Amino acid sequence: MSTDKKIFTDSGIEIKELYNQPINRNEMPGEFPFTRGVQPNMYRGRLWTMRQYAGFSTAEESNQRYHYLLSQGVNGLSVAFDLPTQIGYDSDHALADGEVGKVGVAIDSLEDMEILFKGIKLDEVTSSMTINASGFILLAFYIALAKKQGADLKKISGTIQNDILKEYAARGTYIYPPKASMRIITDIFEWCAKEVPKWNTISISGYHIREAGSSAVQEIAFTLSNGKAYVKAALAKGLDINVFGKRLSFFFNAHNNLFEEVAKFRAARRMWATIMKDLGATDNKAMMLRFHTQTGGSTLTAQQPFNNISRVTIQTLAAVLGGTQSLHTNGYDEALSLPTEEAAATALRTQQIVAFESGAPDTVDPLAGSYFIESLTDEVETAAWKLIEKIDAMGGSVEAIEQGFMQDEIAKSAYEYQRQIENEEKIIVGVNKFQAEETTTIPVFKVDEKVQTVQMEKLKALKAKRNNDKVSTSLKTLHQKATSGENIMPAVLEAVENYCTLGEISDELRKVFGEYK
Repeated sequence: MSTDKKIFTDSGIEIKELYNQPINRNEMPGEFPFTRGVQPNMYRGRLWTMRQYAGFSTAEESNQRYHYLLSQGVNGLSVAFDLPTQIGYDSDHALADGEVGKVGVAIDSLEDMEILFKGIKLDEVTSSMTINASGFILLAFYIALAKKQGADLKKISGTIQNDILKEYAARGTYIYPPKASMRIITDIFEWCAKEVPKWNTISISGYHIREAGSSAVQEIAFTLSNGKAYVKAALAKGLDINVFGKRLSFFFNAHNNLFEEVAKFRAARRMWATIMKDLGATDNKAMMLRFHTQTGGSTLTAQQPFNNISRVTIQTLAAVLGGTQSLHTNGYDEALSLPTEEAAATALRTQQIVAFESGAPDTVDPLAGSYFIESLTDEVETAAWKLIEKIDAMGGSVEAIEQGFMQDEIAKSAYEYQRQIENEEKIIVGVNKFQAEETTTIPVFKVDEKVQTVQMEKLKALKAKRNNDKVSTSLKTLHQKATSGENIMPAVLEAVENYCTLGEISDELRKVFGEYK
């Protein structure tokens, strides 16, 4: 029985009742344009990296959680930083008041970094750090610690998010104006290529664009457009696209519409390969879109929180069927608080069940050739190219952000999504349908208010015992390098090794670059 009811994906792509047109595409995994995956054998060769994003309170408490996660089978750490750290303020700054250690760990100096990774050898784990405006300082802390541990810097691997453009468009934790921020990012590209060649210097993030309310199509269009802007900035600095292109990585969201999400990941790979080729890349590895996925935080509900385990499972499957390189799964209680240890363990077990019990990783690109998936991949791609063409016509991502284009498009999408929920055009189980009287017994994880006092005391003690002459000399050097246009990373590393704080380094550069308002 046929119906006339129209059904659309979250991006507004109409879904037909039946798909049966043949797809004549002879693409192979591991080969350009990588629609089917970046490795010929995908998860048969090696499973995705199971990361759990964690960080809260003090470095001491976060270090305990990391040891717990490693004991549970995590093979990559992912660090969350508190808001003051993200926007370049020490814990004793007036604007840090009430925020220290709340949404992530407070890191004020190399001393905190030493505590954060105590008992963890940096050449034996990969670390992902979700940090943008102050990412260059956190990278310097990490490298300085690796040097102190005696690690071979050529073997250190991990990622800093370092994606400032999406901060202006969707999230708001920026410090310096866009052009100064782009200069810092290309300094990182250049310095890491020489000093830490295995480090992924940027994770171009669609995650926060989606969390701000974008559709799946907007998520990849805006993210790839931002990626293009970074590549052009690096090319303008004279860097080799075949070298730095291999160190670019991406970070995407996984939502509940299973098939649209799989199509999104496949389309994104194909599009990025085309973009890089057009910009002059000739090395296949520089054209591959490698990405980390996190399940959708904004899809989690405070109502009937255990339903979130099912949502996270669907999202995990979407990421795996879509060919992710690493994955973080959210805790079921995250609409209520930071995840408890139990919720974090359940989230990790979800990945392990998909990996070892579901059969999803047993063959490469298992949904390839599905009439529906192949058609949807094409339609997502077509819609995303249209948005990228609009951004290109404005002069690229920086201009599109300065004109408010991306922000407006995301706001319209978020409004439409909310309107559909309120009109019950879109059903959210437990929220606008199948509600129940609830008395939640789920324990809520709370960060102790004393954390701020502890951090302030540590800062006071550090400033009393360090060599303050070396501190002022290294800050002067940093100022000179920033003013002259030289690469700032060697000066940042020297400042960090002399125990200059995150806030002191950020402030020195505020004097040179100003602040973005």
